[in-house]
Amino acid sequence: MEGVGLVLEGGGMRGVYTAGVLDYFSEQHIYFPYTVGVSAGACMAASYISRQLGRNQEINKTWVKDWRYLSWRNMWKSRQLFGMDFIFDEIPNVLVPFDNQAFMDSPEQFVVGTTDIRTGKTIYHNKTDPGFDLWKVLRASSSLPFIAPIVEYEGKALLDGGISDPIPLRQAEGDGYKRNIVVLTRNSEYRKGRNRFGWFVRRAYGKFPEFVKILLHRHKIYNDTLAYIDDQERKGNIFVIRPQRPLEVGRMERNPRKLEALHRQGYEDAKQLLASIKTWVARTR
Repeated sequence: MEGVGLVLEGGGMRGVYTAGVLDYFSEQHIYFPYTVGVSAGACMAASYISRQLGRNQEINKTWVKDWRYLSWRNMWKSRQLFGMDFIFDEIPNVLVPFDNQAFMDSPEQFVVGTTDIRTGKTIYHNKTDPGFDLWKVLRASSSLPFIAPIVEYEGKALLDGGISDPIPLRQAEGDGYKRNIVVLTRNSEYRKGRNRFGWFVRRAYGKFPEFVKILLHRHKIYNDTLAYIDDQERKGNIFVIRPQRPLEVGRMERNPRKLEALHRQGYEDAKQLLASIKTWVARTR
């Protein structure tokens, strides 16, 4: 896919859809010179770039029901619903080993978005950055407000990258990729609603006023991004892959059967769209 970028939305456990898309691409030996993602999208992409086909699905099948992965017990013990140490340390280093060397040796650029809570701006991290720490960056990009602690990285206080840049298409364009395949984890009719708990946002993050502003306007940021994506799709500048059937999986889903079905949905959607993708790539060269 020379000259084509890959843009990945987050979405918590809905990211299993993206894992299915990427597993199909892996089987077809389809890789992109540039990938940018946030939150779950970035997490799923890491195993894709390290050429570990099926690794994401192995984690979901084996460990998603473990209380250390996702549970209220985590919240009571450490004020984080997802077990961040378990997910970003024990799993990749012990339980389902990640091939760090293959990841770093791969020729693709990999960019991950995080949100700086002091400025409210998106901070992007490229695997070519000096001292790049993949698991610290992925942890930061996946740390949801209220249910995960702030991550300190390179002097910045970071949380979920999907807050400030939910679908980082403009970042791909700014990095020189004018043609992109965009993988979304919501159905086409979805639009985000307004935050109804502004008082709680201000109470929790009041000392970070720029971050509060972003959280309270998150619905507008997301919906404006979708409008831009729709416009770019109409113009033929991007190719969008999104769930074709209604989703049965939420951000915090733990049901392995539903997650397996969502993975299969992503895999089959990518498979059915492959011919159209190739036609689009050839036409936009």
